Parts: sequence; C-alpha cells; structure tokens
Amino acid sequence: MYTSSNTDNMKKVSILIPMYNEQEVLPALFNRLSDLMDGNPSYMWEVVMVNDGSTDATAAKALQMHKRDSRFHFVDLSRNYGKEIAMMAGFDFVSGDCAVIMDADLQHPPEVIPSMIAQWENGYDDVYGRRITRGKEPWLRKRLSLLYYTLLQKTTKIPILENVGDFRLLDRSCIEALKKIRETHRYTKGLFCYIGFKKTDVPFEQADREAGQTKWNFLKLLGLAIEGITSYTTVPLRLATVAGFAVSICALMYLIYIFVKTLIVGENVAGFPTLMVTILFLGGLTLLTLGIMGEYIGRIFNETKQRPVYFVREVDGNRYCQKEKDESQKSDS
Repeated sequence: MYTSSNTDNMKKVSILIPMYNEQEVLPALFNRLSDLMDGNPSYMWEVVMVNDGSTDATAAKALQMHKRDSRFHFVDLSRNYGKEIAMMAGFDFVSGDCAVIMDADLQHPPEVIPSMIAQWENGYDDVYGRRITRGKEPWLRKRLSLLYYTLLQKTTKIPILENVGDFRLLDRSCIEALKKIRETHRYTKGLFCYIGFKKTDVPFEQADREAGQTKWNFLKLLGLAIEGITSYTTVPLRLATVAGFAVSICALMYLIYIFVKTLIVGENVAGFPTLMVTILFLGGLTLLTLGIMGEYIGRIFNETKQRPVYFVREVDGNRYCQKEKDESQKSDS
C-alpha cells in the first residue's frame, strides 16, 4: 500500500484507472495524463493503474509507463475479478488526499479533472461527472440505460444519480468509507450514493473510445443491472409475494365459481386446455419466484464465506505479499 508523502503541504491527487485488455489505448493515455500532471504543478500526482487480469499486453505496457514516469504505478491482480473489484483494489492502494476514478479508454477526458479539483477545493467530497452526451452509444442501449436508472431510483431508498458513471473525484474521507465496505457482490455506483457526503457535479461530454473495443456486451450490462437491483432493493421479492398472493386469490375465486356452477348446472368433463394453461402459468410463476429468491440467497451464501475479495500478483513489477497489505489495513483501522 502506498503511503502519502506530501511535502510543503502540497495536496496529492491520485488517479485510479481499472484496466482490462486496453493495450491499444495506453500510449495515448500516458501522454494525456502526463500533460495534465505537468500542467498542474501545484499538486502532487500519482496514477494507480489496476490491471484486472488482462490477456493482452496491457500489463507489460503499464509496467513500461511506470519505468518511464515514477508517478505511474501498476497493480496487477492475480486474475480477472471484474471492474467493480478492480476499483475496490484501487481504493486500497491510492494514497492521495483525493482520488479521481476514470476509464482507460479516454471516454472520460482527463482535461475535466482540474474542474473537479476546483469543486473539491470548494469543500465538496464527491465531485461526479454528469454526461451531457454519451458519445457513439447505440440508441437502444442508451434508452435501456436510462430506463434502468429510473427503475432503480423508484425501487430503492437511497438516491441513485441518473446519467452518471464512475468518472468522479472522491475525497479521502469517501475513499476510507468505501474501503470499509468489503462486499463480494459490488455495485459501486450505488455505494457512491450509499456513503453520502457532500456531492456536486461537473458536466462533461463523453468522448468516443480512443482505441480498442468496449468490453461491455449486453449480457455483462444485464448482469451489472441485476447486481444493482439485488444489492439495493428487495422489491423483486415483494413483487414475487404480491404475484403469489394475487394468483392465490384468483385461484380461490375460480374455485368458488366452478363449485357453484357444478352445483347449479352441472359440469361436463372438459376444460383440458384451461387446465394445462393454468398449470403451466403457475409452474412458471413458481420457478420465477424461486429464481428471484435464488439470486438473493446466492449473494448471502457468497458473503458468509468471508473470502478475500481479490489477490494481488505484482505491484510496480515486484512480487506482492498479501500479508503486508492485510497488516497495514489492520493498523489503519
């Protein structure tokens, strides 16, 4: 874990970048961040790049960046854990008075960071980037994204910021709060809202990817959406309960109707299609309810194991000892 070494009361700004197979964009990232840091000498800077088990040359290129400029640091996770866990690892390693989270693909312009720092200096703890435009994003994906945030906002008790991603500046107090939340299943966008603190926004135009291809396909985005819903609301369980209650009432009313009709006018042996439709409907509803319950029970199962959330292979090209990190965290607490 890096330790703060501020001199002459200069504040230190960390830039946290989770990376997965981003070898094409790293040269441009290095140049843009170097220009940013060189153009703002009133702050100390560090860049913490977290390699989330990349299978291309991302790790090698990140290590070259560290050797060229000591302000760039490289944390290599032992395997691919996902972006949410990679950000968590970054929180454990950044040492600045504040940290800016941004994507490696440069859709988050580094040139916006000074505006975020200005708001931080004005007393805000969480300065998040609010997208004015979303770049070359497919229309359907954009609509579904906005619909998802609206749905999540209406079903949870904590405020969820719409059209806001991970691009933000966090004060050290926010970072320490997030470090205490060691959940296995993480939805960091919700955690930013959960911890509270004084927030404000900085508008920016999201750029297109500088190079490479997006790693987020529809299934991964769907999984992240399910993670967000099951992490911050029990509404799906309530809906399953309400649906089961409604179906039971309808079944009871239908039973009374059949009973009365049979007593009054009699009933022929018929209704096989109706019977099959009813059985299939109730069976599908039962399986859906079990699936919803399974999502929550699975999360409980994983959390009760209390396994370490991630493991680090190397830091700045050197083998990393997990014991040293654990002892450092205990001393901090």
